[in-house]
Amino acid sequence: MRKEKAMALFEEGYNCAQAVFLAFEDLHGFDRHTAAALSSSFGGGMGRLREVCGTVSGMFMVAGVLYGYEDPKDREAKAEHYARIQELAGMFEQQNGSIVCRELLGLSVKREQPVPEERTKEYYKKRPCKELVGCAAQIMERYIEEHPIIK
Repeated sequence: MRKEKAMALFEEGYNCAQAVFLAFEDLHGFDRHTAAALSSSFGGGMGRLREVCGTVSGMFMVAGVLYGYEDPKDREAKAEHYARIQELAGMFEQQNGSIVCRELLGLSVKREQPVPEERTKEYYKKRPCKELVGCAAQIMERYIEEHPIIK
């Protein structure tokens, strides 16, 4: 269900991180405007820097809101959360081979121009982003099913 929602949001024009984060808006409690703005910087591997895939960042944002720690002195909670993030990253990497945007897209450049490409039929044919959005949303949905939220 969230996989399809995230993919539809991506097709509406939201970036990869926004699409994943917004697919969980009923759980994280942010209004659409705030959620979209908060996650807007992470598309294209963080502002088209082609670093960590935006879908992975969106997934991590959901995990942080639902399971993250608040007390900076709670080392146990911090370690537990970082282990969770590494587990989610591992699941994504296992299915896709990497969590790095440029590697997932087969790009040789580390950075691209800040202007995003036009979302055309050709764009969707040559980029796996829509499928990666769905994958990240599905991983996060399964994780939530297996790890009930206690907050």
